[in-house]
Amino acid sequence: MTKTLFTNIGSLVMPAAEVGVLETLSNAAFVVEDGLVTWVGQADAAPSCDSFVDVAGKCVIPGFVDSHAHLMFAGSREQEFEARMAGVAYSAGGIKTTVAKTRAASDQELRDNAQKLISEFYQSGVTHFEIKSGYGLDVETEVRSLKIAREFTEDTTFLGAHVVPAEQDPDAYVELVSTTMLDAVQPYAKWIDVFCDRGAFTLAQTRKVLEAGIAQGLLPRLHANQLENLGAIALAVELDCASVDHCTHLSDKDIEMLASSNTVATLLPGAEFSTRSDYPDAKKLFAAGVAVALATDCNPGSSFTTSMPFCIAVAVRDMGFTIDQAVWSATRGGALALRDSSRGTLSVGSRADFAILDAPNHLFLAYRPGVQLVTSTYVAGKKVYGR
Repeated sequence: MTKTLFTNIGSLVMPAAEVGVLETLSNAAFVVEDGLVTWVGQADAAPSCDSFVDVAGKCVIPGFVDSHAHLMFAGSREQEFEARMAGVAYSAGGIKTTVAKTRAASDQELRDNAQKLISEFYQSGVTHFEIKSGYGLDVETEVRSLKIAREFTEDTTFLGAHVVPAEQDPDAYVELVSTTMLDAVQPYAKWIDVFCDRGAFTLAQTRKVLEAGIAQGLLPRLHANQLENLGAIALAVELDCASVDHCTHLSDKDIEMLASSNTVATLLPGAEFSTRSDYPDAKKLFAAGVAVALATDCNPGSSFTTSMPFCIAVAVRDMGFTIDQAVWSATRGGALALRDSSRGTLSVGSRADFAILDAPNHLFLAYRPGVQLVTSTYVAGKKVYGR
C-alpha cells in the first residue's frame, strides 16, 4: 500500500474527545495509507513514505462533517427569502412550494442538483454529509429521492414527516408515513427524522413516526424547537435520537436532559440567518457539557448555503461559540451527530478526510468571513477539490 506524507503543516488541528476542545500541533506532518491516517507527529520525525505533499506552512483541519442537509430537491425560493428580508415572518409552510417542483423533476435533474451542491460542499471543506428526503411527501418521490441520495452518502435520512402535504389529512398522512411509505423507503434509508414543531407535526405524531421507523431498523434523529418548544427534547432523549436539530428554544430542563444523554444538539446558523430569527445561545449548552454539532441545513427555503465556514463565522458572531468550539462542532460534533467515530478528527486510525486552509491557523475561519480559505479538500486521502 502506498504511503503519502503530508508535511510542513504550519498548524494541524485535532479535535479532542472533550466537547469544544481543539488540540493543535505546529510544524506537523501525518501519513495517509489506504485512506486512513497511520502516523501523526512533528515533521522532522516523519517516517519515510512513497510520496509526499508539502503543505507549505498552511493550516490543516479535519474535513467538516455536515450532519443536516436537504439536498434532494428541485427549484429555488428566492422570492420567499426576499419577502422575509422585507419583514414577512417565517413559517414551515414554504416547504410545500418545493414539494411540487421536486415531484415534477426527473431523477437526473435531482441527481444533477445534488451533485452541484456536493461540489460546493467540497469547496467549503465538507468531506462527509447526510442527505434527507422530505420534498416528495408521496411514496414514489420519497423512494426515488432516497435511492439517488444513496449514490452520494451512506447517511441517508427518511424525512417523510417534513410537513403535511396540502392534499392530505394530518392523521391520515402520519399513518401513511408510518406504514406504506416507510416500508417502501426502508431499503434506502439509514435514519428516520421528523419535523416536530409549530406548523409541522405534534409530539404524539412524532412519536408514532419515530417508533415505526425504529421498529423497521432505522435510527432516529429529530428536527425540533426551531419555532416553538413542544417538549420534543424529552422524546428525543427517551428514544436515544442521535441528534436533535435546530434547538433554538430550549429550557434549562431540556439542556439538563441533553447533557445526560447521548443525543447531540445540532445548531443551524444558516436557518436563523436566513429567517431573521433569534439565535440559540450555545454558551449554555457548552457550559452544561452538551455535545454540540454545527451543520449547514442546506435547503432551498430557509438556509440555502453549502458553506460551513460561513456557518462557523455566524456561530461565533451571533450564537456565543468560541472559534475552537465552532470548529469542533463542525468536525467532531458533526461526526457524533451521525454516530461515526471514524470522522471529524485527525488521529491515528481516523479517516484521512481533511482540508487545507490558505491561513496559518483555524482562527481565520471566523476572522475572514466570506473568503475562500479552503485550497484543497481530501476524502480518504484523495483530493476531491483543489485550487
